[in-house]
Amino acid sequence: MRIILLGPQRRPTLDGAVRSLFPGPGGLAGPVATITAGWQEREPDDAELSAYAGGHAVNLGLYRRWLDVQDRDPEYSAGARRLADVLAGLQEVYLLRLDYAMRAVYAVQRRSASALAAVDALGEAVEAVRGLDEAHLHQVNGERREFFDRLAPHDRPVIAGHRAEVSAVLAGAPALVGAGGHVGVLAEVLHLFNVAAALNGAPVIAWSAGAMALTGRIVLFGDRSPRGPGHAEVYGSGLSLLRDVVLLPHARSRLLLDDTARMAVFARRFGPSRCVPLEAGTRIDVPADGAWPPGVRVLGEDGHVTAGEAA
Repeated sequence: MRIILLGPQRRPTLDGAVRSLFPGPGGLAGPVATITAGWQEREPDDAELSAYAGGHAVNLGLYRRWLDVQDRDPEYSAGARRLADVLAGLQEVYLLRLDYAMRAVYAVQRRSASALAAVDALGEAVEAVRGLDEAHLHQVNGERREFFDRLAPHDRPVIAGHRAEVSAVLAGAPALVGAGGHVGVLAEVLHLFNVAAALNGAPVIAWSAGAMALTGRIVLFGDRSPRGPGHAEVYGSGLSLLRDVVLLPHARSRLLLDDTARMAVFARRFGPSRCVPLEAGTRIDVPADGAWPPGVRVLGEDGHVTAGEAA
């Protein structure tokens, strides 16, 4: 399917993206489907988004559905809480190990770059972090698979009913629009209600956390904490509609992009995946064949953001 990635929507560009997909007097053949679950309790406050999405939209209500499952399926809800505890424990240990591993990377990097031994040691230190990231993602996905195998959402009447309703809306929607918000909540409900399987080939427009949730690897990042720069961390897997890419919404305000040494480590750590900033005004059209267009700005292994080549 065609996917359009947008920058943050403080100055909306969604309306232009929708018009470009459905030009001409006929325009949209029907209401687009929207996802605002990342807004959590504010999920229904979507009048402005609906206006920019063509004037009429159907909200999938995934957050409301998630709360309904918690209320009406106590066995699943209890299992989900236990899974959350397990994942929190895995994340805690991962972050502890990650802190030591990243400190080692920066310590080696500060040594003379002209020394061949230091260059080799830096590569080995980055590889150690990559291995830690991969092992953590494997553990997280394994725990989630075991959970879904054991509780089989498709066999549970409440969840199956919601899945059927979501699928019916998506079957008739000319496009799906995914807003930002809490990326963890978004990933949770997108998987629970099997949104990827229900997509009918219609184009998807997404930004911020909504875009991150489309990827195969969600990376959380933030260098501008009051406590000082933090380490980017692997959170889990999204829908994997976009592969080999790490999306970075609000990169300019959340990353120390002027610190090229730090950014070089970031790009090497997550390579060969593209590290793609999504700033205000950004629009990236990824065609149905998944080939990235030329000119997309990416964070390179030299620590600079430059226009990349086509896939």
